[in-house]
Amino acid sequence: MKGIFNKTGLTAGMVFLAFQLSAQSESTSGSNILLYVLIGIAIILFFGMLINVADNLIGIEAKQNNIDVEASGLTLVPNFRHLFGSRTAAYTAGTPVTVLTKGHDILLEGEAQDKVVPATGVTRYAVQPPNFLGLQPIPKLTVAVGDSVKAGDQLFFDKQMPDVAFVSPVSGEVIEINRGAKRAITEIVILADKTQEYRQVKAPDLAKADQATLLRFMQESGAWSLLHQRPFNIVPDPTRVPRDIFVSTFDTAPLAPKASVVIAGREAAFQKGIDVLAKLTSGQVHLGLDGRGDEAPPAAFTQATNASKRYFKGKHPAGNVGVQIHHTAPVGGSDIVWTLGVQEVITLGNLFLEGRFDASRIVALTGAELKDAHYVHTFAGANIGELIGNNLSNDHVRLISGDVLSGIQKTTNSYLNWSDDQITVIEEGDFYELFGWLLPIDLRPTISNTFPNFLFGDIKFRANTNTHGEKRAFVVTNDYEQVMPMDIYPQHLMKAIIINDIERMEGLGIMELVEEDVALCEFVCVSKQPLQQILREGLNNLREQV
Repeated sequence: MKGIFNKTGLTAGMVFLAFQLSAQSESTSGSNILLYVLIGIAIILFFGMLINVADNLIGIEAKQNNIDVEASGLTLVPNFRHLFGSRTAAYTAGTPVTVLTKGHDILLEGEAQDKVVPATGVTRYAVQPPNFLGLQPIPKLTVAVGDSVKAGDQLFFDKQMPDVAFVSPVSGEVIEINRGAKRAITEIVILADKTQEYRQVKAPDLAKADQATLLRFMQESGAWSLLHQRPFNIVPDPTRVPRDIFVSTFDTAPLAPKASVVIAGREAAFQKGIDVLAKLTSGQVHLGLDGRGDEAPPAAFTQATNASKRYFKGKHPAGNVGVQIHHTAPVGGSDIVWTLGVQEVITLGNLFLEGRFDASRIVALTGAELKDAHYVHTFAGANIGELIGNNLSNDHVRLISGDVLSGIQKTTNSYLNWSDDQITVIEEGDFYELFGWLLPIDLRPTISNTFPNFLFGDIKFRANTNTHGEKRAFVVTNDYEQVMPMDIYPQHLMKAIIINDIERMEGLGIMELVEEDVALCEFVCVSKQPLQQILREGLNNLREQV
């Protein structure tokens, strides 16, 4: 409204000035021309103001009806971007497309080659209760050291959700139950059999089973651990039905696995998983498709049935499911939605196709510090040291479960996180640079034009863990807004979290975010603030209030 009043005042001032000039110079033809020009400008500004108000009202109404104005071009007068912006690929015809103008791609060396080899050297796998947010620190164990289990056998359950089973990804012997601070259980380690055995289950008939039967089967079979609930990114509440379910079929994080490699040969299981999910929600299953390339995504995604599809085109984090939810059907009020990754959908599909919990994963081994970056076929929770083997080019490295932005630091004796399908190996950056940024000599990932990166758009960098500075005063910049393709102000939100202002946190959109959604903001932060940690603290505090 402030902008409207400013424009109204400007228009009135122009008209008043025009009449004053006319009164003083009425006898000259030049003053008449000036009068007409100023009146014309005033009329143009007035009608421009009306159009601006109308556009704002259209935007408000569209947002209330979950319509993406930016993608649809729903406006009285098309803006410059819609007239001259980037064109969408031909294969997106007939499907909604959201074009994101904010974000940043971090191009790193060490992308996995398009080959998949069996992970023959991996003998140990672990289920890590801290991977499942929302559980009690000490769940109720149903196994002990020395017990033999089959893939799909229950290992533990949460005391608040006794009907939800968390199961073993492999068959073998339980050899360790490791604990952390306050005796919280951190790992249940299994020595895998050479030949895998599975607990057989009888899946309900999708054509006949009701929703309650399917939900009960999901909880008993271990499939519940595949789901994530938004807000909070926690294990879903078994008593609540999701409004919608979202699956992002591509990942834009640095060195992320390619969807075409992950889905190859498992298309039928993916479709079956989508069919199951469609029965579990009162709304729709939404698939986020990759609209960035010249070639269409795999047919398993584009031709999937029982799902609503939307293309997303833009830089990272376009592949984040949180961004896709925001531009498709945002979470608000008391809404809850579920999210899954492609490989979790495949596991769910195999549960109904084969009657067994198949936790197999295609994992990308990535990073410039590997001798050979490629894909391996293994199971969830694989030992990282055994996955890497003798593939390290040197010992001065950082091992990460996940990508460099939102992944978790690991050691060779650690295990892949339950939902991760990528291991990244980069150089340990425990060194100092003479004069640091004052001598911008070496190219490095950055959004700043201080370094000449913008001259080399496709250059790839050899990453390390050096942060090039330490935590400092939380200064206000526009960096977050350059890379956040959501209608959220991260800087204001983070400060609201720090002072624990619950109402302001909710008003600024914390319910739509999880750690990966602010990971890129943390990367560009000149204040070196741990934004992901701050966000998780805010989510935990807010969850205690609801």
